[in-house]
Amino acid sequence: MNSTTPLAAAAATNVVDSVGNWFTENSGALVSGLVNILIILLVAVVFRAVMGRVITHGVRRMVRSHQRINQATAKAGNLVTRQATEAEHTGQRQQQRARTVGSVLRSVASSVIFGVAFVMILGEFGINLGPILASAGVLGLAIGFGAQSLVRDFLSGIFMMVEDQYGVGDVIDVGEAVGTVESVTLRITKIRDLNGGLWYVRNGEIMRVCNMNQDWANAVVEIPLDYSVDIAHAERVIETTIDEFAAEEEFRSKILEKPDLSGVIGIGNGSVTVRIIVKVKPGEQWALGRALRGRLKSRFDVEGVRVAYPVLPGNGLGVTKQG
Repeated sequence: MNSTTPLAAAAATNVVDSVGNWFTENSGALVSGLVNILIILLVAVVFRAVMGRVITHGVRRMVRSHQRINQATAKAGNLVTRQATEAEHTGQRQQQRARTVGSVLRSVASSVIFGVAFVMILGEFGINLGPILASAGVLGLAIGFGAQSLVRDFLSGIFMMVEDQYGVGDVIDVGEAVGTVESVTLRITKIRDLNGGLWYVRNGEIMRVCNMNQDWANAVVEIPLDYSVDIAHAERVIETTIDEFAAEEEFRSKILEKPDLSGVIGIGNGSVTVRIIVKVKPGEQWALGRALRGRLKSRFDVEGVRVAYPVLPGNGLGVTKQG
């Protein structure tokens, strides 16, 4: 016991001396390394803050620029100014786009900046970065090949939001899915169809999209008149009806331009088809089309304008069902 204690004390003293000597010899390099690490972290934090502000400002300018283009287009087309509720909805939609796109870009910037800072800090500790960078490159390449569809979905989602192709509440046609947009993310778009089904559509799979709620829309009404109808008389009745319809207070604020009677667009199967086009606010085309058809039907009954009936087979020549 007495012999081992001095040995242990001597060993401990040697260890303390060795550590002290190491700190004495490397104190300059240690302090310099810590300072470099603090500088790297500080520069990364500052650069991240600056990039965040630049991204936020850039996205806002992009959204405002798109708004100005839409306003200029509306003025050039002599469109009626939207109501306050529509303007508020548009503003909320623009803010949602700006928040989503800005959040994604800031996340990407943060990952790149702090990733570079982490690699530089490892270099300050004397770690050989060659194998690490090579492994990271191989891993990134493998992930890139495996996640091509995911990357395409995100890129398509970013461009879709920046370009304001559609938003929540719009009725769109993306191919097999046609309905109202309920949710938009960078990866998928949720569409509720007429039957109540909810479609999950990947943004990268959307090759083309038809937005029926953007800027303005047309309510198209096609009426098959009986072949024996006096077209001039029928057109006078239709003109009077659509003018009265457009002047009603209930519909006047929703109609952007005077309804247009295009005239006869088709002759066949015992009928003469005429077309009416009404430029309306987006999303109002279906309700106004139904209301206009109802008014025309009532006026036709009063004026004696007959609509066409389907031709049924009979006697080899066909018999027209007169009801």
